[in-house]
Formats: sequence, C-alpha cells, structure tokens
Amino acid sequence: ILPLEIPSRNGNVTFDRDEHVRFNATLEDMQKLRTVFKEDGTVTAGNASGINDGAAALVLASGERCDRDGLQSRARLVKYAFAGVEPKYMGIGPVPAVQNLLANTDVKVNDIDVWEVNEAFAAQAIAVQRELDIPDEKLNPNGSGISLGHPVGATGAIITEKALSELERSGGKLAVVTMCIGGGQGIAALFERSG
Repeated sequence: ILPLEIPSRNGNVTFDRDEHVRFNATLEDMQKLRTVFKEDGTVTAGNASGINDGAAALVLASGERCDRDGLQSRARLVKYAFAGVEPKYMGIGPVPAVQNLLANTDVKVNDIDVWEVNEAFAAQAIAVQRELDIPDEKLNPNGSGISLGHPVGATGAIITEKALSELERSGGKLAVVTMCIGGGQGIAALFERSG
C-alpha cells in the first residue's frame, strides 16, 4: 500500500495499511459472528468481503500505440464476455460468462494458469470454482475479496493487476479474471502475458 497523508479537521492522518484485515482472528472468532441477510443464513463478516475504499488504474493501449510510443506491454487482452442469470442467483454470473468466453477461443479451463474470481462471498467463489472445475492451486493464489477487500469501482482493475503480477511471478501465460455484478450479470476476461 502506498502511504497517503489524508488531511482532516483533527490533523493529517497517514493511511498506510489495509483497514480490512482481521489480524490474529481465530476459527472460534469466526464462529461467533452473526449472519447477515437471513437469520438462518451462512454469510457472515468472516466469509464475505467488507466495505472498504480503494483505487486502481490500468492503461489499455493497442499494440500499435505501444510500438509507436515505446510502451512496455505486460499482457494482451485476448477476449472478454458477459452473461446474465436470474438475479436471485447473481453470484454465479461468472460461470456463463467464462463459458461464453472460452467458447469463442481455443482455450480450455485447464489451459489457464491463473484464475482471479472476485470473491464477494466465499460461497460465490466456491460455486464458480466447482461449476468450472478450476484447480485449487490456480484460483485466487494471493487471496481475493474477503482477504484483500472489494472496493466497488476498483475491483476489476485490482484483480487484473493481481492476475498479471502472478503470471509474471510464476512464468504463466494465460489468466482469466471474473466478477459477479449486481442484478445477475457476470463478466470474464482472458489475458495473455507478453514476452
């Protein structure tokens, strides 16, 4: 996290660590959390992303522009796809989006080196993983929305950056990033690492 000094009426505050992390949390602590949405539900503050702030930016440029201006390309956006499901099943929207995406490429689930499935809720990410048969070791290798936060409006750029960084770190070639979007929508994008 880049430390930022934020002016306030009571003097400047330095923002230099993630406000979302529950340090030293135990399984017993998680079991004591109340459910939200439904009294007999399963979603708690321990298995859902919190409300937090964040910002991210990416530069999307054509290969021609990169060549012309001497820009170093990290990856190529190969293809993207959207899909929709009945709103009450909104978390599963990435599944048909990925199916649409892969149907229009020669790529299969097992060809993907890194999967960044945004994790608004643990059950949502697990459902997407099971439906698409994504291997554990390829799914959200550095954490996702529950552990890292889900700042609405910045999440797409954040998970894309995470996927590209993991491809570079691991030497992988292909990454898919997905998000469930309110109202039953899903989006998926396929990236190929440069070099």
